[in-house]
Amino acid sequence: MKLIGSNTSPYARRIRMWAAAKQLPLSYQHIDIFSQAGHDELVRHNPARKIPFLIDDAQLICDSNLIVRYLREKHQLPFPSWDQENWLILINACNDSLVELLLSKRSGFDIEQDKLFFNLQRERIGHTLHYLNEECVTEEFLHCDYLQISLYCLIDWVLFRELVDLSDYENLMAFHDRWQSHPIAQQTDPRN
Repeated sequence: MKLIGSNTSPYARRIRMWAAAKQLPLSYQHIDIFSQAGHDELVRHNPARKIPFLIDDAQLICDSNLIVRYLREKHQLPFPSWDQENWLILINACNDSLVELLLSKRSGFDIEQDKLFFNLQRERIGHTLHYLNEECVTEEFLHCDYLQISLYCLIDWVLFRELVDLSDYENLMAFHDRWQSHPIAQQTDPRN
């Protein structure tokens, strides 16, 4: 099995960290999706042109949530509860909005403009981070390792990309600090 992604992708990073924590046999290949070779690799495997994707013999899985579901099923690992799945969807929604803002910024747009698209992304990010700040300390949230890893990757990516000031989110920052020294977090740090 091979996971293909980018070292800076929080979606690829979360799978790498989780698979390492579970000691799953998963190789990893970094591609630069902005290079011609990386773009060609991406187009060849994923019509949605998203990373990460997983190749397992003839099986292709093109979404991070489905990749984890596939790995859980293949290795007979427990599935998260509905509440945990909902939290994961919120983490993904926040991350997706942040990616949209980053790509817009890199495309030369002023993402601080009072425009519907940017306003909706900022609103989603703010409300989701506030909600996750409250929920990340609950027992059910902390009982799911993939959920914790996903939240850590989101927070660390926000800090890495310097898109949002997280200083008002005490629980999220404490959560980040607890995970920051973990060996798999350090091994997959996008800053390296």
